[in-house]
Amino acid sequence: MRKIIVFTDGGSRGNPGPAAIGVIFCNQKKQVIKKCSQYLGKATSNVAEYQAAIFALKKFKALFGKKLAKSTEIELKSDSELLIRQLNGEYKVLDQEIQALFLKIWNLKLDFKKVKFKLISRKRNKEADSLVNEVLNSQPLIQKLL
Repeated sequence: MRKIIVFTDGGSRGNPGPAAIGVIFCNQKKQVIKKCSQYLGKATSNVAEYQAAIFALKKFKALFGKKLAKSTEIELKSDSELLIRQLNGEYKVLDQEIQALFLKIWNLKLDFKKVKFKLISRKRNKEADSLVNEVLNSQPLIQKLL
């Protein structure tokens, strides 16, 4: 069985405001395999965190294929307490928009051998956070004002 560690982060300037995600795929030795980031448009920070996790699972399948996903264990690490605790069943999912995103992740999990969600400190997620800020800083001023 192969194990991939995925660091995810989502951020929003304003809440809601311009939002982006950052995802880093690493092997078991924590060597970076691939970095990805994306501008989301206007979203809350919680939605951005969920979108980062969804993007990570979809991107893995797009990069490596569904067949490899079936034999891979994913350890998804995030500094979002809400995201991780909800995905681990420790917090209820009350917000309707978040409920839809939660279900997307739940269904995407079925394509993998195993998916674990692990809460990490912001300090240990600086690289994914840096990707988010790079995307947000690169947006034209008109989008920043939305």
